[in-house]
Amino acid sequence: MIFPGQASQSVGMAADLMTGSGPGATFLAQVDGLLDLGLTALMTDGPAETLTETWYAQPAILAHSVAVALELRARGVTPSVVAGHSLGEFSAAVAAGALAPADGLRLVRRRGELMFAAGEKAPGTMAAIMGLDADAVRRVCEATAAEHGVVVLANHNSSNQIAISGAPDAVAAACEALKAAGARRAVMLNVSGAFHSPLLDDAAREFAAHLQAVEVADPACPLVANVSAAPVTDAATLRAGFAAQLTSPVRWHEIMGVLCAGPDGPPPLVLEVGPGKVLANLAKREFPDTEFLSVGTAAELETVLDKLAQAG
Repeated sequence: MIFPGQASQSVGMAADLMTGSGPGATFLAQVDGLLDLGLTALMTDGPAETLTETWYAQPAILAHSVAVALELRARGVTPSVVAGHSLGEFSAAVAAGALAPADGLRLVRRRGELMFAAGEKAPGTMAAIMGLDADAVRRVCEATAAEHGVVVLANHNSSNQIAISGAPDAVAAACEALKAAGARRAVMLNVSGAFHSPLLDDAAREFAAHLQAVEVADPACPLVANVSAAPVTDAATLRAGFAAQLTSPVRWHEIMGVLCAGPDGPPPLVLEVGPGKVLANLAKREFPDTEFLSVGTAAELETVLDKLAQAG
């Protein structure tokens, strides 16, 4: 199972799951009491501009993802390995039994608050780069940073889709340099800060301190971590990675390579659990020997369950 990160939110998310009677609906019914945010109404009715704000989007995506994972678990579907893109790592940890659902929800709420505050304190931005490999992007970022300030490779999403992050002027300069180096496109992203960059150092330290009061268990299955792109099976490493990922690149392309290789070859099925289809669509092109399905709605849940039943 893989779990999406920020930007997967949309108005109407999880609405059909909220009307059900299973454990996913029960969890979603508890969300507003756990956070005191009126989050479920925002998820179903918007407005989109508010839902997109970091401290709302992150718990909304986790709530949706965990609700689906709970429904799958209740039907006997459990993962053999998990991974999550950035905040999706917390959804993955809940699915693997390393975090209680309520703790995961509260954690990403705090994470979103800290990330937004970091952007207020040290303004930053991000940009998506298409058509240039990771080594080339790193070289350009390093050269640009020497003259313009902080800019780093932040997300290695696929072989030709990378995000960079840093100070606004440095990111803008890096975009021009990357296009000159052969990038097909360089597009500024609408984000509130320089996520996965050194500009979040203070947020990462505060989040690490906050994590000490949260119970983290050994995951029931390996979790391929954002920071290391390696399978994690112990709570201490998982906890350290939760904080370190704020300033470290998301090594998603490597993570998917590890997940899809597996000790016994490609897994027969990978489920993207939660809102949207971004991760599955990325992976289908990169890993054609593995089947990917997105499951984020009640109808998709039934489709997946039928498919698994037919496969025996």
